[in-house]
Amino acid sequence: MRYLLDNGILVRIPRRSDSLNADIRAALRQLAGESHVFVTSRQNMAEFWNVCKRPPSARGGFGLSPSDAARRLRMLERFVTVLEEPDSAYARWKVLVNKHAVLGRQVHDARIASVMAAHRVKRILTLNTGDFARYAPEIIALAPASVLARPS
Repeated sequence: MRYLLDNGILVRIPRRSDSLNADIRAALRQLAGESHVFVTSRQNMAEFWNVCKRPPSARGGFGLSPSDAARRLRMLERFVTVLEEPDSAYARWKVLVNKHAVLGRQVHDARIASVMAAHRVKRILTLNTGDFARYAPEIIALAPASVLARPS
C-alpha cells in the first residue's frame, strides 16, 4: 500500500535534532517493513525546498545553501516517489474546496488530497491529521505515533 508523506514528515526526516525525528523514522521503518511504499506530491517537495532555504529565524527554516537543499532533495527522492499532478487533480481540487468549504491555508491540503485521489492513494502520514479529517473516509490520515501504537 502507498502512503503519501506530508511536508511536516519530509522536513523532519533529515533533521535528527528534531524532537519528532525518532518517532517519524521508527514509523517509516515499521511501514517499510510491512512492504508499504512512500510517495509525495510535487507541492510537498516545493514546500520542503522552501523550509530548507528559509532562514532559521523564520518559522523553523533550515537556512541551507542551494547546494545543501538540493542534496537533501535528492536524498528524499531516493526513497519517496514524487507523484505527477495529472490534469484531473485540478478538477478534483475544485470539487473538494467547494464541497468542504475550504478556506485559507487549507486549500493547500485540498490540493494534496486531490493528487492523492487522482492516484488512488488512501493514506497520508502527517503531523496534522485534523487537516485531512474532512476527506475521510476517502483519505485516512495517520500520525507517526498512531502507526507505532498499532500492531504491525
